[in-house]
Order: sequence, then C-alpha cells, then structure tokens
Amino acid sequence: MTKQDTLREVREAITAANRALDSLENAEHELKGAKKWGVLDIFGGGAVTTLLKHGRMDRARRQIEDAKYYLQMLKKELRDIDIPMNLNLEVGGFLSFADLFFDGVVADWMVQSRINDAQRQVEMAHGKVLEILGNLQRWEDDLLAAP
Repeated sequence: MTKQDTLREVREAITAANRALDSLENAEHELKGAKKWGVLDIFGGGAVTTLLKHGRMDRARRQIEDAKYYLQMLKKELRDIDIPMNLNLEVGGFLSFADLFFDGVVADWMVQSRINDAQRQVEMAHGKVLEILGNLQRWEDDLLAAP
C-alpha cells in the first residue's frame, strides 16, 4: 500500500470515528435527559413524565443504532489498514412496555437501571472511539510529515 493509499484509508477511518462520536454524544445527551425524567418518574411523576422519558429513550435508541452503524464502518476502515478493533455496543430493550403498562415504582426502577447501563456502555464506547481517533490523527500527521 502506498503512502497515499494509507493516508486515504486513515482519513476514511477518521471520518467514520467522527460520525460514531457524534452519534454517541447525541445518545449520551438523550440518555442524560431520560435519566432525569426517570428519577422524577420514580418519585411519582405520572403518565406525562413517563411519556417524556420514553421520548428521550427512543431518541437515544436511534442514536445508538446510528453509532453501531458507524462503529461497523470504523471497524471496516481499521481492518483496511490492519488495525483490529474490539468494541461491542449492545444496549438491550428499555422495558418500555412494562414501564407504560405497569407505571409504578418497580417498573420505573427497572427502566432507570437500564438507562444507567446504556449510559455506561455509551460512555465507554465514546472513550474508546476518542482514543482510536487520537491515534488515527497522530498517524495522519506522521504520514503528512513524512517525505
């Protein structure tokens, strides 16, 4: 692979990493909002609070799906330049039906637990992608500086 080919592949990986980061950051934002509404819901927020919480959870779920797509793209791009990446982002269902149907403290607590789990997974993925992105940017800089 020529220097130019390697540079192109590194830049494609950087693009995929940035897109994954955007989705992960958006998911983090939505999960933080869902978490706040979830706390209120546990302490008797009612049906409107539950619906607002689930709106945030649904938006977070969509962002997580986008992040998974971009992480797959990133994995592919990293394989193109012989860098393995082991990053798995699995966020199970948020127990939405149970929360809406049984709107009570136990269901609210279970949903809140899932939100917290999802938030931890997204934060870990975010940190890993930031690390990979930093390495890729240094590699790009080195390629550009080399004769």
